[in-house]
Amino acid sequence: MKREFIAQYSQCLQRGMHLLVYGHDGVPVLAFPCQDGMCNNWESFDMPNTLSDYIESGRIQLFCVDTVDTESWSDTYGDPAHRAWVQEQYYHYIVDEVVPLIHSMNPTHYLPLVTGFSLGATHAAIVFFRRPDLFAGVLGQSGCYSAQFFWNGWCNDLVYNNSPLDFLPNMPADHPYIELYNQRKIILCVGQGRWEGECLNTTRAMREVLAAKGIHAWVDLWGYDVDHDWPWWKKQIRYFLPYLLDN
Repeated sequence: MKREFIAQYSQCLQRGMHLLVYGHDGVPVLAFPCQDGMCNNWESFDMPNTLSDYIESGRIQLFCVDTVDTESWSDTYGDPAHRAWVQEQYYHYIVDEVVPLIHSMNPTHYLPLVTGFSLGATHAAIVFFRRPDLFAGVLGQSGCYSAQFFWNGWCNDLVYNNSPLDFLPNMPADHPYIELYNQRKIILCVGQGRWEGECLNTTRAMREVLAAKGIHAWVDLWGYDVDHDWPWWKKQIRYFLPYLLDN
């Protein structure tokens, strides 16, 4: 399997950031790591090998990014305004720097799909629902879609903009993004087993918000034996990927 390590300096974050790229062709897939993870997070849990048939056959090209979660989502004792600012800079790093890099490296003209597990799913939802013009679809697995859960109820404009359960309910019915969402593929999946508590709650809430806005989405609640853990995420991504790649 072709594997490439990319080091880049982010103008948005004013620091070095890294990507791991797997594959040579196919639909680009932007993958966020779990909370506090870096670009090797998926590799550490053998996910590229789980998807090796898709990667080696040129059906997908996988782009795994770093996060700065330790300074934003996870820094619960830090200054909340600074944490929100760091997350907003990270969002701009993804849409302003990573997405153009993906297009420069990927030989197709496809918009990337975006995905992640746990807080990675949160990041995936944020970039997709804020910029559906940049992405072909989103697969969020076991995500928490309210930023205020991590900010303990504290909110400013930046927290709001990074919290799908805050900004989506206030989106006007005639907003052009509504039509754009319905041209994309949206999947949110969560188990009902161990460690899925808040992720299950916010996924259910997203189902209600999306339905109320007329946004077509596949919101799938798996069984009570389905835990917030990698073995289930591997089964889920293989279950959903054929649908995401079906043109």
